[in-house]
Amino acid sequence: MDEEQKSAIVLSIEEGKTKGVSRTRACAMWMIDRRRVVRWSGMRKRGQGFDNGKPGPKDPVHTLLPEERTAVTAMAVDERYADLSHRTLAVRAWDLGLFFVSFSSVYRILCSEGLMSMRGPHRHHNGRSVPPTRKEITGPNQRWCWDISYLHTYERSLFLYLYLLLDEYSRKAIHWLISWRQRAEDAQQLLEGGLLSENILDRPEELRPEIVNDRGRQMKARAVKTIFELHGMPQLFARPRTPNDNPFVESAFGTAKTAPGYPGRFLDLEDSVRYFERYFQWYNNEHLHSGIDYVTPEQCHMGLRDQIVSERRAKLDSQRRLRKQVNRRSRDLSRLLPGGFTILSTLHHVA
Repeated sequence: MDEEQKSAIVLSIEEGKTKGVSRTRACAMWMIDRRRVVRWSGMRKRGQGFDNGKPGPKDPVHTLLPEERTAVTAMAVDERYADLSHRTLAVRAWDLGLFFVSFSSVYRILCSEGLMSMRGPHRHHNGRSVPPTRKEITGPNQRWCWDISYLHTYERSLFLYLYLLLDEYSRKAIHWLISWRQRAEDAQQLLEGGLLSENILDRPEELRPEIVNDRGRQMKARAVKTIFELHGMPQLFARPRTPNDNPFVESAFGTAKTAPGYPGRFLDLEDSVRYFERYFQWYNNEHLHSGIDYVTPEQCHMGLRDQIVSERRAKLDSQRRLRKQVNRRSRDLSRLLPGGFTILSTLHHVA
């Protein structure tokens, strides 16, 4: 409600009082709270405007320090971090010890500096995708998903194919390979590589992962189904034309193909293998994944996620307490000092 509308409501209610309509009744007719109209009337009598004020305290004690704002801006314009979202930028700074500022504060600082244009090549999510119902998983190697994705070459209608096996809990790329064809033999090789790398066959059958995949001919091939049947691993099929039934591996393909260094096309099989060897090394060990609280898939797979997140939260809380202490000290001294004096920046170094 703008200032003009508020003024019109107050005037009409005051005019109604002169004609015998009580303020309570007039507020009921306007369907507005009486206390709000009383407050507006008081503001009008004091000559104040009806502008909507910003909620919350005008000078909160946990205001960001100038040094923190400078650190956020300096990191955001650094070429090494130009492709990071504001959330990933904040997490990376926490881990490097550069600053400890929340996601929302980093977002506001970047907006105020004109740095929140679309960072990186990703498009906004439409928000309409609904994941399929799955039973809850509590750790790695409880559910895997896999799929095949096209890779463009320099020849028209000639493609390479990326096979990817992913752990749904940690988002770790368990195993991958690239082939010129979509064949059950390659799918079999992918799955066997995952079983060996995670030592799944040493586990009892009830502790082995279930598998989610699409309904392609490679997924339904007898050789592939036999692997799961022999090793007691349930195979779950996504619905036709429903990529949201297998969202984790689809998202992993999207991350791979929108990475800043992705070439778009590959010369041959060896060229693609060289690239994805570097990429999956980065993805598993350096990529801060938003779906797992901005830890790397390898850290989550090793069970370090809760510890890392807890340590980050403790550092943020500690910085928040320090920020309050510094701001309170600055305000207390400003009340004691005569006008014209400034608070030295050394006050920010509070023990």
